Amino acid sequence: MRPDEPDLTGAAWFKSSFSGGNNGSCVEVAFVPSGVAVRDTKQQGRGPVLLFGDGEWAAFLAGVGAGEFGTR
Repeated sequence: MRPDEPDLTGAAWFKSSFSGGNNGSCVEVAFVPSGVAVRDTKQQGRGPVLLFGDGEWAAFLAGVGAGEFGTR
């Protein structure tokens, strides 16, 4: 682990209740001291993790609530 990477070994990951099914096409989030970590459920422990600060996460959630990202 690089010095600037947070230690995520104790992170409590969870999926949204809206993720719909167990086909593995989901993301998981964990609240960490530096903000919010996001990962692909298919890559648990192997793939990259995106880290967002609290302000960034709040802006994302506000955008989702406002419908800024459209629908499928």
